[in-house]
Amino acid sequence: MLATRWEPWNELTRLNREMDRMFGRGGNRRSSLAGVGSFPALNMWEDEANLYAEAELPGFAIDDLEIYVVDNQLTIKGERRPPELEGGVWQRQERGYGNFSRVIELPIEIRAEGVSAELKNGVLHVTLPKTEAVKPRRIEVKVT
Repeated sequence: MLATRWEPWNELTRLNREMDRMFGRGGNRRSSLAGVGSFPALNMWEDEANLYAEAELPGFAIDDLEIYVVDNQLTIKGERRPPELEGGVWQRQERGYGNFSRVIELPIEIRAEGVSAELKNGVLHVTLPKTEAVKPRRIEVKVT
């Protein structure tokens, strides 16, 4: 008698693949940026003077993007237009296109009028200057 061992992780992996297929998150179906989860992927860090955000946006031009800071929220909006194919037939099309919008709650108060952004090699760099109230201040200690 041949005994088959039940592998629950294999079943979960199969279920995950099936869900991806059903909701268009993989394979060669036409996809949209909205179905990719949190898009764009984003890192955020700070130093004494600024908060920094970097978002991966390969294939975007600066004219495709809108960046807003309102009430301590950073909003990055954009659109990747569908590629135009002349004289050929798509065999596989996994890259998403369409509109996206991502809103990130900022962890500290910033000066919205000083925000700057740069798109370089497919990465959006946003510099958000801190308000004076949240910057660390060195306190002089008096000896008496």
